[in-house]
Amino acid sequence: MEGGEAAGDQSDSLIGRDPILEDALRDRYVLERELGRGGMATVYLARDVKHDRLVALKVLHPELAAVLGPDRFLREIKFAARLQHPHILSVHDSGAAGQQDSGAERLWFTMPYVEGESLRDRLKRESQLPVEDAVQITREAAQALDYAHQHGVIHRDIKPENILLTKDGNVLVADFGIARALESGEAGKRGGEDVSGTDERLTGTGISLGTPAYMSPEQAAGERTVDARTDVYSLACVLYEMLAGEPPFTGPTAQAIIAKRFSTTATPVRVVRPDVPESIEQAITTALARTPAGRFPSSGEFALALKQPRLSKTSHDTRRVARIAAVMIGIVLLAAVAWTLLERSQESRVASRQSPGVTRLAVLPFENLGDTADAYFADGVSDEVRGKLATLSGLEVIARTSSSQYRRTTKPAKQIGQELGVHYLLTGTVRWEKRPGTSRVRVSPELVDAVSGAAKWQAPFDASITDVFQVQGEIAGRVAEALNVQLGAREERELAARPTGSLEAYDAFLRGEAATRRFSTIDVSALQRGLIYYEQAVQLDSSFALAWTRVSRARALLYFVSTSDPADSAAADAASRRARALAPNLPDAWLASGDYYYRVLQDNARALEEYQRGRLLAPHDASLIAASSIPLQSLGRWEEALADAREAVRLDPRSNRTALRLARALIALRRYDEALAAADEGLRLDPATPDAVWMKAMAYTAKGDLQGLHSLYRSTPPQLDRAALVTYVAHYWEMAWTLEPRDLDLLSRLSPEPFGGQRSDWGLALAQAWTLKGDRARSRIYADSARLALEQMLSRTPRNDQSVGLLALSLAYLGRYDEAIAAAKRSVALRGLDTDKYSGGYNLLQLARVYAMAGRRDQAIEALKELLKTPLFVTPGWLRIDPTFASLRGDPRFQRLATDAPR
Repeated sequence: MEGGEAAGDQSDSLIGRDPILEDALRDRYVLERELGRGGMATVYLARDVKHDRLVALKVLHPELAAVLGPDRFLREIKFAARLQHPHILSVHDSGAAGQQDSGAERLWFTMPYVEGESLRDRLKRESQLPVEDAVQITREAAQALDYAHQHGVIHRDIKPENILLTKDGNVLVADFGIARALESGEAGKRGGEDVSGTDERLTGTGISLGTPAYMSPEQAAGERTVDARTDVYSLACVLYEMLAGEPPFTGPTAQAIIAKRFSTTATPVRVVRPDVPESIEQAITTALARTPAGRFPSSGEFALALKQPRLSKTSHDTRRVARIAAVMIGIVLLAAVAWTLLERSQESRVASRQSPGVTRLAVLPFENLGDTADAYFADGVSDEVRGKLATLSGLEVIARTSSSQYRRTTKPAKQIGQELGVHYLLTGTVRWEKRPGTSRVRVSPELVDAVSGAAKWQAPFDASITDVFQVQGEIAGRVAEALNVQLGAREERELAARPTGSLEAYDAFLRGEAATRRFSTIDVSALQRGLIYYEQAVQLDSSFALAWTRVSRARALLYFVSTSDPADSAAADAASRRARALAPNLPDAWLASGDYYYRVLQDNARALEEYQRGRLLAPHDASLIAASSIPLQSLGRWEEALADAREAVRLDPRSNRTALRLARALIALRRYDEALAAADEGLRLDPATPDAVWMKAMAYTAKGDLQGLHSLYRSTPPQLDRAALVTYVAHYWEMAWTLEPRDLDLLSRLSPEPFGGQRSDWGLALAQAWTLKGDRARSRIYADSARLALEQMLSRTPRNDQSVGLLALSLAYLGRYDEAIAAAKRSVALRGLDTDKYSGGYNLLQLARVYAMAGRRDQAIEALKELLKTPLFVTPGWLRIDPTFASLRGDPRFQRLATDAPR
C-alpha cells in the first residue's frame, strides 16, 4: 500500500494498462496491478527488479505532467526525497518516461509499499475514533509536518487519504513529493526558473492545491504565499473529523464548504463528542483560527498542545474518564504541596510521596549470576525494563540513580520501600550463559509488595540472547498486568519495541552506560570512555536512536565542563538531530536536545522547551524534570524551578545531584536552612564528592557566616579527597577566598592535573591563592598562564561569555585594568541579567570584582546594586565577608548594600 487518493486499496483488479510506462520501466520495475487513482495521479503496485521488493509507483496524470514539466518535477522530487523521518513516507526513486513533445510523457516516483490502510479507510469503517487514537495519529502526523516545514516543504494537501496507518501501528504522512513539486515559487522565481504561472495553469486543468473540506482559509482565498500554519489548519480539520465523525465544515459543493469556512465558526467538538477532553478542544479551536496569526505557529506547537489523554479503547467508558480526571486533579494538587527534606518520620515521608491513583514502583538492580565481567549486561536488562515501565500511565517509577544504590543490599523490602516511598519493588537475577555456538540469557524477575514483603508475581524467562529484547518487554508487560495497569495499543507497541536490531551495538551501548554511570557523574575521563562505546554503537547500527542520544549528551557535557571545542558542539547537535529524526517519541531524544541548547548554546528558553517536549511523553521522568529546573532559574522563574526540583527529589529521592539541584534553588530564594538540609542529604548520599560541600559553602557564604564556613571545611567526610575539594571550591564561582590557610597552601601546590588538565582553570585558581597569601608576583605568573590559555580558547569560541569573564579576571590580577574592564563588560553584553538570571548574574559579579580590583568604587557599587536585585547566591551577607570588596567597606553606599536584610 502507498498513500494518496487511493491508498490502501487492496483489490485484485487488473491494472489499467499503460504500455508507455510499462515499456519505459521494464528494466527497472514490473507493474503488477493498479492500487487506485485520484485527481492527480494513478498508483500502481510494482516490483523493483534490482532489489526484488514491492514498491508503490505513482505516475502523475498527463495534464499535470504537462504543466509541471520534467525538469522542475525531478528537481523538486529530489528535494522531497531528502525528507527522512519515521512518520514520512519517503521517496525511493523518480523519473520521466516517454517523449515530452508527444504529450505522452510520464512523470513518476516510487515509495515504500507498506501494508495497512489509509486513515480514510479507517474512518469509513469506524466513523469516530477513540480519543487516544485520534490524538496519537494527529501528534505523529504533526511531528512529520514539523520536520518537513523545517526543511522548507509545506504539504498543502493534508487529508485522511494522505495519512497512512501501518499494520504495526505507525503513522505515515504521504505525498510530500507531489506537494513539493506543486509549490508555486511565491516570489515568481525559483532556481532561475519562472514558475509564477504554475497556479494559473493548474487551475486551468481543474487540479487544486488542497481539498475543500480540509483547505485553510488562505488556500481557499487563493493566496499564493502560505506557510506551516496552513498545514496546521488542515491537520486540525482531520483531527476534528476523527473525533466528530465529519470535518468541521461540510456542504454539497466545494463552493458551499469554502463559503461556510468564511462565514461561520465550527461547532465546538465537545458539543458533538462530550468525552473529548477540554484541552483537546481548545487546541483544535486554536488550530482552526480563521487567520494564520491566530493559530499555533508550527505543527510542533500543535503537537505539544495535544497532551496525550490516556484513555481505554472504549472511549465512552465514563468511569474510566472520571478516574483519569481524578488522577490529573490529584497531580495538580500535589504540585502545590510544599515538600520538605526535614520530615522526621520515614513512614510520613512515604505517605506524603503518594500520587492519588498512581502506583509507585522501584526497579532494583538485577543481580548478575554469571561472569563478573557481565555485570554491565545485567544492569542493562534492569534499566531497559525500568525504562519501559516508566512510559506507562498509572505508574511512577523511581529513577535509576536512587534504585541503583540497593545493589546487593541486605535491607528488607519494607525498609527500602520506606526509603524510596514506593508500593512495590521489582528485583531479579540475570545469568548470561555463553557456550560454543549458542548464547542464552535467563532472567528471573520478582515483584515484591514493599509493605508486606510478599512476592506478588514471579516467573523465569529463558531465551536465546537474540530474544533478550522480547524478554525485557514481556517482563514489563507482566509487571503491568500484575499491577492492574491498563495497556493501550501505543503502550503495547512501546513495550514490544526494540532499541536496536544489533546485539553488538547494544553491547557497546551498555558498556558506555557502565562507563558513564548513566550520566550520574560529570567526570571527564568517564565521559570520554563512555563516548567511545556510544559512538561504536551508532557505527554498528546507525538507526540506534537511544545510542545517538548518549553521543549527543556526552559531547554536550564534555563541551560544557571541559573542551569548549566546536567539534564537540557540532557533534552534539548532529547526534541530537539524528535521535529526534529516528525516534521523535523517545523522551531521551528531547533530553539530549535540551542538554545541547543548555550546555552548548546556553539558550535557556529553547532548552526548557525541549525538556518540556520530553516531559509530555514521559511526565514522571526525573531526569527531564530535574533538567527543567536549571533553565527555569536562568529565566527567573524561581518558584517553578523550586517546584520541579522538589518533584525530581520525589522521583529520585536518593540522588546526590537531584538533592543539590534542590539546594541550589533554595539558596537562590534565600531559604538557607532548607538549602543546608538538602545539601546535607546530598552529602549523606555521596560523601566522596565535593559538590555537596561546595553547595553548603555557598549557603553559608550567602548567609555571611564565616564561622559556619570554617566549621564546614574542618568537618568534611573522610572519604572526600582534600585536593578534589579545594580544586572544586576554587574553580566554581572562584571561591578560594572562603578556604582556610592550610587549604590555600594545598591549592597553591597543585598541578593542572586535578583541574582536568585545563591550564586556564588551574592558573586562575593559583592566581587567587597567591593573592590571598599576599604574594602578588607569583599571582601574576599564574594569572598570565590563565590568560594565555583563555585567549587560545576564545580564538575557537569567541562568544563564550564565561571564558571572556574569566579572561577579565586574569587581566585584573595582572594589573591590566582597562583591558580587564573591557573584557568584563563584553562578558555581560554577551550574557547579562536580561537574558539569564544565573549565568548573567555570574558575569555581572565578575564585572563588580574587576571594578573593585581596579579601584573603580562607583562602578563596582552600581554593579553590585544591580546584582542584588535578583535572587542568586550573591547577597548582602556575601558582601560582608568577601575580601574582594574590602576596599569598598568604608563607603556608606556599600555599607547599605551589605547590611540590608536578606530577601
